[in-house]
Amino acid sequence: MLKISVYDMDGRVIGEMELEQSIFGIVPNESVLHEAVVNVLANKRSGTHSTLTRGEVRGGGRKPYKQNKIDRSRAGSIRMPHWRHGGIAFGPKPRDYGYHLNKKVKRLALKSALSAKVQNNELIVVDRIHLESYRTKTIVAMLNALGADRKALIVLPEKDHMIFKSANNIPGVQTTEADSLNVYDILNCDKFIITKDAVRVVTEIYV
Repeated sequence: MLKISVYDMDGRVIGEMELEQSIFGIVPNESVLHEAVVNVLANKRSGTHSTLTRGEVRGGGRKPYKQNKIDRSRAGSIRMPHWRHGGIAFGPKPRDYGYHLNKKVKRLALKSALSAKVQNNELIVVDRIHLESYRTKTIVAMLNALGADRKALIVLPEKDHMIFKSANNIPGVQTTEADSLNVYDILNCDKFIITKDAVRVVTEIYV
């Protein structure tokens, strides 16, 4: 079992916690991490780019020239792809770029990402994050005390609207629930801040 320090919201060490070796202490698999990140980014793509085909471009309904007895090509429309202002041949159309990864691959990727954070000393366990009112300053003070004043991901055991909204307008800070983690968000943050209860939730899900 791995042991890691537990902090309070003021940045003081108040104890230790054991982390599950099979989740937070494996050798990160870089190829699986890459595959998972590409999958997350592909699923996030909107796929709304679109071009007009020759049938969708306005105009071109009349044959521009006679078929015979004229020194012109036998063109049927002025909106053909090889004509100026014509349609686009084989251009992009709205589509879904998302695809599914194997469940075992996704689990291995998430464990690899969490283990990488532990190895790089970027995982911070906080005893408890609690707010009595909507206060962005309190979250900012906590992040500064924990040395996480850049990109940070705050992981809670369950949704807390007060914390979510208080951290929502801090640049570079994201908040999520323990059962909604994805590899891209974990790797994209400089500091991974997670509460003790959220660690237990992650352990229960992925052990």
